Amino acid sequence: MPVPVLAARDVKKSYGRGAARFDALKGVSIDIEEGESISIVGKSGSGKSTLMHLLALLDKPSTGAVELSGRDAGALGGRVLNRTRNQTFGFVFQQFFLTPNTSVLDNVTLPLRIAGVSGAERRRRGMEALERLELADKAKNKATDLSGGQKQRVVIARALVNEPRVIFADEPTGNLDTATGAVVEEILFDLNRRTGITLIVVTHDEDLAAKTDRSVFIRDGLIVDRSGENA
Repeated sequence: MPVPVLAARDVKKSYGRGAARFDALKGVSIDIEEGESISIVGKSGSGKSTLMHLLALLDKPSTGAVELSGRDAGALGGRVLNRTRNQTFGFVFQQFFLTPNTSVLDNVTLPLRIAGVSGAERRRRGMEALERLELADKAKNKATDLSGGQKQRVVIARALVNEPRVIFADEPTGNLDTATGAVVEEILFDLNRRTGITLIVVTHDEDLAAKTDRSVFIRDGLIVDRSGENA
């Protein structure tokens, strides 16, 4: 059996103490295989975003473990953790998180700047990512000059620029109209099919979830159903 690119092993996550304690995750286990598309589905407050933050190494579980390629990610710390997260994952959020008065190219190459990549190499890789998203002609534009759909394509280009193994897409079409959202979905699934990037979609939209290879449904901090998995 291949080693999962990501796995959660009975992870629990609590916030607060005493009477104010809230158990966001109550013991969740999941294996995510290299190159698959998977959706984590649930309503607001279900725990799906908490699970994404743990899998993306943005937070640590209260108990249990998150494994990256079979190794306990809890053993990573400081600069190693930051570098691993920057090199392994790309993020596409519902909120664009673009720096408004900075050029499109500078927005796209931000992860490379954080990684210490040289200016010439940042530009080369940034333009390559924009070309893949058919936005090379917008490289010098400010992010404020773009439509919602163009902004989300810039976000995808930024997610791709470090050539990640995994893309997390958190409600990626939540701020887009139906037609534009369908284009963004197609871009993400096409990347998954053509390049083998693992795609993890976090959503409350069951129509979007149905397009992934399999879905995991979360309610009140627990997995309540799985679809598309082998028996």
